[in-house]
Amino acid sequence: MKIGFIGLGLMGIRMANNLIENGDELVVYNRTKNKAQPLIKKGAVFSDSPSEVGKQVDIIFTMLSDPPAIQNVAFGEFGFLNNLKQNSIWIDCSTVNPSFTKSTAAKVKKLNLRFIDAPVAGTIAPAEKGELTFFVGGDKKDVEIIRPLLELMGKKILHLGENGKGTSMKMVINLILGQAMIAFSEGLVLGESLGFSKDDLFNILIGGPVTAPFLAGKREKITKNNFDPEFPLQWMYKDFQLAALTAYENSVALPMTNQTKELYALANRYGFSEKDFSSIYKFLCGIKK
Repeated sequence: MKIGFIGLGLMGIRMANNLIENGDELVVYNRTKNKAQPLIKKGAVFSDSPSEVGKQVDIIFTMLSDPPAIQNVAFGEFGFLNNLKQNSIWIDCSTVNPSFTKSTAAKVKKLNLRFIDAPVAGTIAPAEKGELTFFVGGDKKDVEIIRPLLELMGKKILHLGENGKGTSMKMVINLILGQAMIAFSEGLVLGESLGFSKDDLFNILIGGPVTAPFLAGKREKITKNNFDPEFPLQWMYKDFQLAALTAYENSVALPMTNQTKELYALANRYGFSEKDFSSIYKFLCGIKK
């Protein structure tokens, strides 16, 4: 069985690598072919377009930045849905808004294809080790078919219900993640202004009852001023924009989400877009890139 994988960014390249390390036949596509070279060296076949991937596979994964990117590679002139065989399965691991996922699933069903939304929690290190968490929405029978593949890339597979449930849970998680990063960063900024060192603040706060566990993994970035991306700030900004849209669609008020979104928007505008989202700390210090 040949597997397709489209989108070889920071996460996608590592997820696809776990599939090919298992011996699966992999057909890949990325706008920048150079990013696919590590997989090509291991035997992956590179296709010149998403439609060429669709011709060759029965199962296809996408790991892309946003709804327009997905729309283009799936439904565009050279989209893989133009050639995907009937009854094939498309698993979208991208972080997008639930309404987009539900609309996409409905369109795919009309083509006699199967669709699963399976966004992930985790960054570069868990992706490399195959220790991601998948939040899955879709038909139970389809999920069980692709579960062995998900287990090559993740340590926890959570089937939450019908299409849209996976992206819904991922949206909730990223909303909390982005707000926790800003709250902690503001605490650091205030603490330093009161005479505490970063090390003192981290030593006291990390592991305490008011600090999210993931922040321990951001210590080195902040103390060493090295914000190489694990989760680029521009994508956190995108996720908050989609969360605000989703709140509007569901008549929910999220005042802190909208304030947080605008902070990430400013940091994005002032040159932090490709840095890790923890660089919001540096932005709050009033230091440009």
